[in-house]
Amino acid sequence: MTSSRHNHHWHVPSRLLIAFGIATATALAISGCTSTPTQAPASSTGPPSGAASTTGTTEGGKTGSATLGALDKARVQDTFRTLAKELLVPGAAMMLRTPQGDVSLTYGVTSAGGSTSVSLDDHIRIGSVTKTWTGTVILQLVQEGKLKLEDPVSKYRSDVPNGDNITIEQLLTMRSGIYNYSESYELSNALDTTPQRVWTPEQLVAIALPLPAYFGPGEGFHYSNTNTVLLGLIAEKLEGKGFGQIVRDRIFGPLGLKQTSLPASDTSGLPKPFSRGYMYMDNLLTLSTPRLPADLIAKAQDGSLKPNDYTNANPSWTWAAGQGVSTAGDLMTLAEGLTDGKLLNPDLQKKRMDSLAPIDPDNPDAALYGMALAQFGPLYGHTGELPGYNTFMGRDPQDKVTLVVWTNLAPSPDGRDPASTIAKAIIGDLYGAAPTGPATR
Repeated sequence: MTSSRHNHHWHVPSRLLIAFGIATATALAISGCTSTPTQAPASSTGPPSGAASTTGTTEGGKTGSATLGALDKARVQDTFRTLAKELLVPGAAMMLRTPQGDVSLTYGVTSAGGSTSVSLDDHIRIGSVTKTWTGTVILQLVQEGKLKLEDPVSKYRSDVPNGDNITIEQLLTMRSGIYNYSESYELSNALDTTPQRVWTPEQLVAIALPLPAYFGPGEGFHYSNTNTVLLGLIAEKLEGKGFGQIVRDRIFGPLGLKQTSLPASDTSGLPKPFSRGYMYMDNLLTLSTPRLPADLIAKAQDGSLKPNDYTNANPSWTWAAGQGVSTAGDLMTLAEGLTDGKLLNPDLQKKRMDSLAPIDPDNPDAALYGMALAQFGPLYGHTGELPGYNTFMGRDPQDKVTLVVWTNLAPSPDGRDPASTIAKAIIGDLYGAAPTGPATR
């Protein structure tokens, strides 16, 4: 498995995927994972004996099986509240939609030490969930014959090393080997010293391209924001307009996402109402670990250590890889649009769902990632993390289950990704399997 030790934690679903340690096999498996990023997930537990298993093919064409139990609303609510408190988040929100009923719940406040309660209408930064937009746009362009998945990147960008042998599909699936600019000292130092700096996509690419590739094209998996920024630039070249207008035309409009936006890069505010975002560390520290030392964890727990406010740090360093803003309700709609074929024709939708493959090919139970889409047990979607915000968005198109969780702290003092940790536990509540041991990274 590719190590995610030095991956910038808020844009590395490979780490979040490992945190889930879940995959759809003959039964749903949800396992805990040690905090060592290179270690494979621990042994997992399946559904309770005697539980009926549902099998079949999703709208996307991918066969899976999981046991969806009876909805216990009180249990889901308790899981959400208990973990939100344990993870020390100032505020959190969740929305769950199932055939048996819905659960919507908020926790805490929009600002640390404040008195305004979190609302489901609050806008938050969604981080890498933005990648689902970029991947969908590229697949729509494939659908329209404007490019091909097998096209070499060199057809559109002459500056990418080994670009003749890297395909558009490998950019989408994080299997290009191209260096992730988010892992560079240069970027992290700049984010700490000049948080309001406005980055252009070309500046981000320029950081990555001189740095060594992780592996040859198609020879491994390594989550890289550079891949998605390149895809955004290619989309702009083909469409002849800015990426913000492209996603408004192709994603927000068709799905009716009225509270979702890709803000201009020279702005760092959020639409009202919004929740402020917090982090205990700085960017350079997270290059080595998202976990605070034990003495500082204790101070965070007793309230003597306060988190830093990252709400207005300029997010332009993420662009097409993570600059999006949305609400819990719009994310529910997005999740369903992505998995239920509302944005692609049946052939491309099936190709996308079938692209999900283990991030560790030597481990058949490894988490799955495909064309700007991840799989969390029976749910398909994405996670996102920026300093101060963590988001989980997932949809089971077979059993019609949709789950969104966000928190206004990321990461937690002990290094866990709060929204992903909460979502993992709720998935366990829903599908009759519980994580083995305490939730860990």
